Amino acid sequence: MTSDQTFLFALFAAVFGLLIWGRIRYDLVAFSALIVAALAGLVPSDAIFSGFGHPAVVIIALVLIVSRGLTKSGAIELLAGKLLSAERGLSGHIGLMSVAGAGLSAIINNVAALALLMPLDLEAAKKAGRAIGLSLMPLSFATILGGMITLIGTPPNIVIAQYRQDALGAPFHMFDFAPVGLAVAVAGILFVALVGWRLLPKRFQDAPDSQDPEENLYVAELKVDASSLEEGTTVGDLYPLADKKDVNLIGLIRHGRRLWGFARREPIRAGDFLIVEGDPKAIEAFMGAAKLDFAGSEQHKDGITGGSLTLKEAIVPDGARIAGRTAFSVRLLYGHGVTLLGISRQGRRVQSRVRHMVIEPGDVLLLLGTPDRIEAASTWLGMLPLEGRHTDIVQRNKAWLAIAGFALAIAATVAGLAYLPVALAACAVFYAAAGLISGSEVYEAVEWKVIVLLGALIPLGQAFEASGSAQLVAGGIVALTAEAPAWVTLTLLMVATMTLSDFLNNVATCLIAAPIGVQIAETLGVNPDPFLMGVAVAASCAFLTPIGHKNNTIIMGPGGYQFGDYWRMGLPLEGLVLAVSIPTILVVWPL
Repeated sequence: MTSDQTFLFALFAAVFGLLIWGRIRYDLVAFSALIVAALAGLVPSDAIFSGFGHPAVVIIALVLIVSRGLTKSGAIELLAGKLLSAERGLSGHIGLMSVAGAGLSAIINNVAALALLMPLDLEAAKKAGRAIGLSLMPLSFATILGGMITLIGTPPNIVIAQYRQDALGAPFHMFDFAPVGLAVAVAGILFVALVGWRLLPKRFQDAPDSQDPEENLYVAELKVDASSLEEGTTVGDLYPLADKKDVNLIGLIRHGRRLWGFARREPIRAGDFLIVEGDPKAIEAFMGAAKLDFAGSEQHKDGITGGSLTLKEAIVPDGARIAGRTAFSVRLLYGHGVTLLGISRQGRRVQSRVRHMVIEPGDVLLLLGTPDRIEAASTWLGMLPLEGRHTDIVQRNKAWLAIAGFALAIAATVAGLAYLPVALAACAVFYAAAGLISGSEVYEAVEWKVIVLLGALIPLGQAFEASGSAQLVAGGIVALTAEAPAWVTLTLLMVATMTLSDFLNNVATCLIAAPIGVQIAETLGVNPDPFLMGVAVAASCAFLTPIGHKNNTIIMGPGGYQFGDYWRMGLPLEGLVLAVSIPTILVVWPL
């Protein structure tokens, strides 16, 4: 072993140790390791920052931006809204949500897919009176499985595709992962829906979950336009939709007067205001589903065009400028471009018109506008925005536009008419031009810690390969499986990769395991593609711990999971993945 190899092994051991320790951010660990390697002369000076321009980094960033656009257009709601049913049995619910999660993960980032479906799963569990922990882990695992189906579904596939370009001269294409990924996803979904949830600790089956924090309930006024509802629609006709979206219909305003004790058969007219009660997400969802508007919507046209309208909750402290006054008197809408959509008053149902109601200290206000305008108005009026309490306004009228733009980008890539990063970049530009995402949201959508991690590790991975370290590890694995068939060596590589991925970031695992896989194939004199595909599958399968994949981390709090809960379902699932993927790889990608 040369001195360079010794240094690199020690450096990677330190990186792995710090990543497993978890006390220092993983992007800082990776970037620091890159600088150390550069100072040691192991990374050429002209290649130190080359990773940040690598196609894999660009593709991951663009996938996140396009995913944000698809989410804000309401395209996902076209599917997700049909999934929620408290009456469906648990296995049926898990199966349907898992299929949806896997399907979404195949076309958008799997973290984004979980973020979209998790609120639906929480709501279904609440309505059915069961512990959210029974269904949330299966959903997380399904989104991880679904990401394996396409090139853009998960970062390991993108990394492997681009590594193949660098090592063999041609990348994997969009659907090259589909045969193996689909087989694994189908088997995995059947397992989590029929068997997996039954392996979770008994505490989830004994009592319903009660850890969800209670949301403030707001009374809000929603405007009826001429195009909102069909002629003759009555208040009673909206009750099923209101019940489905978890809002209460509590009043109707016509010509500025509230109709007390209104009849269910009262026809709704253009210009009326419906008074509803619910949490912010429920109010926004009901407003979109019923095609209703809000007071002063004409003042927000620039916000709609910019795609940056949001609902923000703010509390009114003692001494606030707005205390003792109304939103109308302080010109909240016409002076600041912010609509007071709803008010929550310590559990008491408000009786006055929302915009004409005298605000009291302790009230929590539901404000609608662009983030900048809400922040400026809150500062001037002395309100305190609640951190993390905001809801984006979905532009449902642009759902099909978003779907068409994304489908065109993928079709152009598959047909060979456009390079994938260029096609995704064109889609992102189209979304920005169409007002689906604002300029600031383009940057907010990108998870910069992952970008720095990947950009720092790519040159390190190249140094690991150039120094012969990958060949050294590959030789050790081949020696362990001497005289055994090549598929046994493939299995050992996948087990080692899968184990690393349970404790490390899957991108980091992939960047180290990929060159080892190619070196093993060259040593054995066989096709390297099955080894690269095996690394892609194994690096994505982080089911044993909450730290191996971000989705597992996201669900830990809401699901009430402990560190040791994951292996109960994850260990047999990883065994199933190996049992299904290895034969499928050998058939689709022969040695």
